[in-house]
Amino acid sequence: MSDIFPVSLVCCDLAGTIVSDRSILERAFAEAIGTQGVVPGTAAFARSMVLVDRSGGLPPRDVMHALFTENDAQAQAAYLSFERSYRAVLDRLGALPVPGALDVISKLSASHIKVCFISGFSRSMSRLVLDRLGISRHADLTLCLDDAPRGCPWPDVVLTAVIRLGIGDVAEVAVAGDSESVITAGRRAGARTLIGVTGGRSPQRLRSAGATHLIGSITELPGLLL
Repeated sequence: MSDIFPVSLVCCDLAGTIVSDRSILERAFAEAIGTQGVVPGTAAFARSMVLVDRSGGLPPRDVMHALFTENDAQAQAAYLSFERSYRAVLDRLGALPVPGALDVISKLSASHIKVCFISGFSRSMSRLVLDRLGISRHADLTLCLDDAPRGCPWPDVVLTAVIRLGIGDVAEVAVAGDSESVITAGRRAGARTLIGVTGGRSPQRLRSAGATHLIGSITELPGLLL
């Protein structure tokens, strides 16, 4: 692991890192692909859910296109079903921030480190999650799939945060997330501090993506950066 460089901005992945998803994403994907005839108990369903698990951090829109590569119309229909299913599952299970996450944001802000929440959701879905949690005011900026040309693992969303928040050098950015896609986005953008939040993820997969540091939870972030 490398030393920590001076950090002016932290980009935190929203789902799984700030928001406790409680299997909401997995259930929403399962329900959405079911509308396209890919149902539990079939080999196609098992293969699809493996791909969903390995696609953590990717925009759901892109995941659906990966699942239905030969039919753009079906991929689009599955994505629209996903958004409906996500709302329905969120209504059933509710949404909670990861324990201690808001305290982390407060500590970073008190130390004059800017915070940006990033997600691969559409604007309406991102706003839904943020409104349910009431956490928008805790960040200096929130960015979703509609705010950048491409989602993770491309660097666009991190670079958009740098531009909008007036960060002088992308090397002063830290990117924190629990998926390889988010870590890869930070690495491609030029961020020096890439923090893999292990949780239930494989530490090796995060390291392979370029994580410079590993933490078990976002609550460990202040101790690492401050």
